[in-house]
Amino acid sequence: MILVNGQASDRVDALDRGLAYGDGVFRTLRTAARAPLWWSDHYTKLAADCAALALDCPDEAVLRGEVGRVAGEGAALAKIILTRGTGTRGYAPPTGQTATRIVMGLPSPLHAHPEPADGITARWCTLRLAQQPLLAGIKHLNRLENVLARAECNDPAILEGILCDTDGMLIGGVMSNLLWIARGILHTPDVSASGVAGVARTRLLRAAPRLGLDTRIDRFPPAAILAAEEVMICNSVLGVRRIAHLDGACCPSAGWSARLNAALHEETD
Repeated sequence: MILVNGQASDRVDALDRGLAYGDGVFRTLRTAARAPLWWSDHYTKLAADCAALALDCPDEAVLRGEVGRVAGEGAALAKIILTRGTGTRGYAPPTGQTATRIVMGLPSPLHAHPEPADGITARWCTLRLAQQPLLAGIKHLNRLENVLARAECNDPAILEGILCDTDGMLIGGVMSNLLWIARGILHTPDVSASGVAGVARTRLLRAAPRLGLDTRIDRFPPAAILAAEEVMICNSVLGVRRIAHLDGACCPSAGWSARLNAALHEETD
């Protein structure tokens, strides 16, 4: 089921700025029993991303109600897309514009099923992410870098690609955030100039003290993960997944992915 501004529809205006310029934001979240999971975190992040782009963020109760409407009968995920709405030709954003609101229910993808015992396979991407602090961290609609990075490899056995920025520093996965354990510390790359600050990453950083883990957010070279006890990716659909193979190299397992995945799901709305 798809709702556009609260009405069942799969059509948007051809002049919508989300289509023309990627002018908007989105979120993808799990649902259960017609309710969104981790709703407080997702709505907080959505509102913050809207504020960063000066977009009108829908009322929380309205949006949550629409997620409930689409979250049924085979829909294990909900995707929320907000655009700046329609406008005439030109980059200048119109004033007083009401956002276009799209909410859709989606089935769970195969790669979201529970992790196999041997973890996932990942690869290094050739593409380098541009640095733009004004957009960094935001889950905005312009994802061409991710599209091109994902197009580098069509091997179904490789679930994720690992991205660096133009300085060669680690940022994250094509569809996920990157984290690893080294010397008893949970590490994750700084995404203040490139990449997305995902909700799962936020929840894991919040959960780390409960597991007795210190955290470190910094700019790291690729070599940083080669000496880790365990390397993982995370997002709201996958949860926490251990990287077992990276470009043919075997990555060690220390049992952290299961512990972090459990901690990720401890807090509920």
